[in-house]
Amino acid sequence: MQAWRVHRNGEPSEVMRLEETDRPTPGDGQVLVEVLAANINFPDALLCRGQYQIRPPLPFTPGVEICGRTEGGRRVLATPALPHGGFAQYVVADEAALLAAPEALDDAEAAALHIGYQTGWFGLHRRAHLRAGETLLVHAAAGGVGSAAVQLGKAAGATVIGVVGGAEKAEAATALGCDLVIDRRTDDIIAAVKDATGGRGADVVYDPVGGDAYAKSVKCVAFEGRIVVVGFASGVIPTPGLNHALVKNYSVLGLHWGLYNTKDPQAVRDCHRELTRLASEGVIKPLVSERVPMDGAAAAVQRVADGTSTGRIVVIPSGAAR
Repeated sequence: MQAWRVHRNGEPSEVMRLEETDRPTPGDGQVLVEVLAANINFPDALLCRGQYQIRPPLPFTPGVEICGRTEGGRRVLATPALPHGGFAQYVVADEAALLAAPEALDDAEAAALHIGYQTGWFGLHRRAHLRAGETLLVHAAAGGVGSAAVQLGKAAGATVIGVVGGAEKAEAATALGCDLVIDRRTDDIIAAVKDATGGRGADVVYDPVGGDAYAKSVKCVAFEGRIVVVGFASGVIPTPGLNHALVKNYSVLGLHWGLYNTKDPQAVRDCHRELTRLASEGVIKPLVSERVPMDGAAAAVQRVADGTSTGRIVVIPSGAAR
């Protein structure tokens, strides 16, 4: 089969190589899955750089979520077992962790549902307990993780303010349903949030960016607000001033969604049922901006790493846009 493999750590466009290799062999409790579509996530870039919390042995194939088909013909969502990641024609995955792909979504959309929307749902509901009528501030609102949070926030009845970088991403965030879009390149985020909320601030902040985004969030979070820390796409991990949290009575909540797969797998399955329902009702639909053939994967991962992509980029191993 064909697979993208990384033999040394570095930038995705420099270290990912498309090679012919053997199909992976399933171990105990695993199944072989044909890849129909593989969604690109920021952790794929971190894996290439050797900066992710999991460091598979070299060489490895990146790609942490797919929509695929089992040998029995089931259409499923899977998180491939590294080092045999999803940017390949076949992967192996744990049988117990397979989830049925929603019928309402095509292969590329389904591949983009699992991690981003599960992260959004757990972050907004389990961690921040977002309520209808509250104001939700989403950083990188037109990105893969942020776009999911926007849709889930609207589904929960929140007023959603999206922060983006640039006019093209502002258009995408508006189309996703943001009630207000702030362009961080030209607008004053703090002033805009306070103006939109009558000086109160955002009840919940969803932050996959870190760095300056977090620094501005603490200045416009509401009394008893909640800041959900999802990741650090900016490359800068902030150091919170806990005295400031005490003075303003806000909470800083960490979210590592992957832990639920081992700590509370039933919660993951319950969340998937809810996401499947929302997808069937047309309430959520992953924003897939590009469907690239297999030979375009390395360049696409680099675009995600550089923060120039909008929504999700999905690799279609067959080369057909499914």
